[in-house]
Amino acid sequence: MHRSNLPALQALQRLRDGNARFVAGTSGVSAYSSPTRRTETGANQRPYAILLGCSDSRVPAEIVFDQGVGDLFVIRVAGNIVAPSQIGSVEFAAAAFDTRLVVVLGHTQCGAIHATIDELMGTAEAQSRNLRSIVNRVRPSVETLMATDLRNDREELVRHAVRANVRASVSHLCHGSDLIEQLIEEDGLLVVGAEYSLETGVVDFFDGVDGM
Repeated sequence: MHRSNLPALQALQRLRDGNARFVAGTSGVSAYSSPTRRTETGANQRPYAILLGCSDSRVPAEIVFDQGVGDLFVIRVAGNIVAPSQIGSVEFAAAAFDTRLVVVLGHTQCGAIHATIDELMGTAEAQSRNLRSIVNRVRPSVETLMATDLRNDREELVRHAVRANVRASVSHLCHGSDLIEQLIEEDGLLVVGAEYSLETGVVDFFDGVDGM
């Protein structure tokens, strides 16, 4: 396999630059989605970043970061939660392609957060067993906030809960896999948390990037 050796901080800057183009309306992603590009990536891939994001249709990672075919290894699941299958997917990409940046991407007004708040407040409609499994993974991040005055201000509660849930997913990735821990300690892997604003299109990298 071809491998990508782009260091984590360079990969992070590339994402920031792409998001700036997206926000400014100057995206150039079509150049990376041409037939030539598909041919180049048909036999091998070398994504420079791994994105664990929410399944929300308004947050397509490649578009938000102005990236093309073969640039990002994207894992999407409602609530950007971390379960064994997500950890395994990150492990695969990090080991197989030497990808050294992992981004957990949440977003404003996340439906999984709202569903979890409704569940905790006792106002949720009946949920399937599978949906409840997602809510249960989000629940610990929200329960702590529900014990504060934020309980009385839903808008602020959601805003804080989105970020708390992202931080929890970052922590689960960093500490839930021996392989990921080893790559962090010995091989420059960086796991960061970010939030996409549905209102502005801006991605704010807020967890794991202090001073960067």
